[in-house]
Amino acid sequence: MVVGYFSMYLLDTYRLATKSLSSNRKRAALTMLGIIIGITAVIFIMSVGAGAQSLIINQIEGIGSNLIGILPGAADEEGPPVSVMGVLVTTLKYDDAKALENKSRLPHADSVAVYNRGVATVTWQNRSVDTSFIGTSASYLRVEDTQVTAGRFFSEEEERGIGRVAVMGYTTKQDLFGDHEAIGERIKINKESFTVIGVMEERGASGFENNDELILIPVSAAQKLLLGVNHLGFIRVRADASENIDQTIEDIEIVLRERHNIDNPEDDDFTVRAVAQAIEALTLITDALKFFLAAIAAIALLVGGVGIMNIMLVSVTERTKEIGLRKAVGATKSNVLTQFLVEAVILTLSAGVVGIIIGSAISALVAVVAQLLGYNWDLVISLQSILLACGVCIFIGLTFGYYPARRAAKLDPIEALRYE
Repeated sequence: MVVGYFSMYLLDTYRLATKSLSSNRKRAALTMLGIIIGITAVIFIMSVGAGAQSLIINQIEGIGSNLIGILPGAADEEGPPVSVMGVLVTTLKYDDAKALENKSRLPHADSVAVYNRGVATVTWQNRSVDTSFIGTSASYLRVEDTQVTAGRFFSEEEERGIGRVAVMGYTTKQDLFGDHEAIGERIKINKESFTVIGVMEERGASGFENNDELILIPVSAAQKLLLGVNHLGFIRVRADASENIDQTIEDIEIVLRERHNIDNPEDDDFTVRAVAQAIEALTLITDALKFFLAAIAAIALLVGGVGIMNIMLVSVTERTKEIGLRKAVGATKSNVLTQFLVEAVILTLSAGVVGIIIGSAISALVAVVAQLLGYNWDLVISLQSILLACGVCIFIGLTFGYYPARRAAKLDPIEALRYE
């Protein structure tokens, strides 16, 4: 009985509120605009943030979940090594990588590859392209889980013996040679002559680079002919199984500490990290950034809430006689208070629904465009963000609608009827 009466009361209040709002449609639409913009921004930023997060994580996972990276320079448990911050650190050597190939010391290390990176102008006949090169080892194919689509990869003898041979990424080959056969041709990398012996399969992007735009050369050639260094940029180790990653990391640290004469782990001049750890760290960073941007976008909701309060105050003033008449025929303070609160909630919730639809549509458009451009971008519009948006709308309606509603409820019916 009580529940039925309460339901009828709310239904009647809802009808009165919608009738009042529909009589001032333009004002209601303008009042809703701030909330619509705020909710659209929140939904869009949350979705784009999740999509960007998926792009980064998918690209890192594309490197391989069993990979372990070894970088020069120390780091704490959470932060990156100093070498990532642009500081030159020369603590990793070629012989360090060779020591990690010892199966008796690292039984779960499937393969080890070394890396030195650089940028270069590559020329052939009258054509040239600016690209990146990697000096690496013959085990690169096993570590990166890839293969050549034409020709061959360089051998261990060429790796150690400053072999002037190059394996081209698919895109770089197309840019430089077009339909012409590349195998056997002589190219110049920063004026040093190399022979093309292979072309890599199409791989796309992984991590933060496009593998198809690289040129791979023996690490000895990269160090002696192009870079003039005797240290490594980093080392990658592929573990034989994901469950052996922790053990392999421990084995790597023991071997490198012995080679670098380090007794205290706090004095490490290298950093060992698994890809899984990088994914976890990046997830925390992107989550924090996503919610920070959403919080900034939510400022528009506060502006919209102030707008609703102002419009509701104007509405109270304009409807003073109506309020006085209702109270004169028996309406209580709670009746008037409830009506104005319901009007505020209807405004904000309606604006929220429109904002969710617009924000979702824009997010879907961005995802489609990103996917058409070849990015591994996921469309993520979570139920949690939609429910949160609706809850925020109701909260704003109640919060910013309470003062005008309370002011209306406190009007004296006699004074209200006299109001001009």
